[in-house]
Amino acid sequence: MHKEVRILVADDHEIVRMGILRMIEKLKPKAQLFEAKDYPSLYDMITKETFDLAIIDVNMPNGSFQEAVNFINLKQPELKILVFSSQDEQLYALRYLKMGANGYLNKEASESKIDTALNAMLENGRYISEAVKDAMLMATLNEQNKGSGIEALSDRELQIANELVKGIPVKEISNILNLHTSTISTYKNRVFEKLDIKSIPELVEIIKLYNE
Repeated sequence: MHKEVRILVADDHEIVRMGILRMIEKLKPKAQLFEAKDYPSLYDMITKETFDLAIIDVNMPNGSFQEAVNFINLKQPELKILVFSSQDEQLYALRYLKMGANGYLNKEASESKIDTALNAMLENGRYISEAVKDAMLMATLNEQNKGSGIEALSDRELQIANELVKGIPVKEISNILNLHTSTISTYKNRVFEKLDIKSIPELVEIIKLYNE
């Protein structure tokens, strides 16, 4: 990393919060670390400071994860969100990715997995375990077998999906393809509906799995 990264850890259990902070200190000694104990203090930190990564326990008091994602997208849209949870990742990871998270890490993860997750989030902006990748692939294949999924996209929809995955805004895509922005938005909505997704990060993972 060429610059000091700024990481915010939000967890209402102090012993867990201190544990992950100490672990990050060990793995990323040059990182600037901040902490929040609940959703209101998370919002306060997001308002006052800028961060490269937010590590969030979804089950905190006085708020909800979806509200937090919406707040972060409003205040710091470039901020990457890593869910840090004790919930079964194969049951819950996809749900949080759909809600707008960029990664999911189980609280029982080993030091090496935490290191891998931190590096992936800071370098690529996303992290999911192999188990979650397999679950996503199976979900996509099941959708394809039902006549939906990537295979159900038209050539134009797939073309626009690939542009969205590159991070190109709707207005710029409309200029590239010489189509009205409302037309691009309509295609985007169709893609999201056919793939049963709600966010670009989830689209990125589906396209990535499909192209492998």
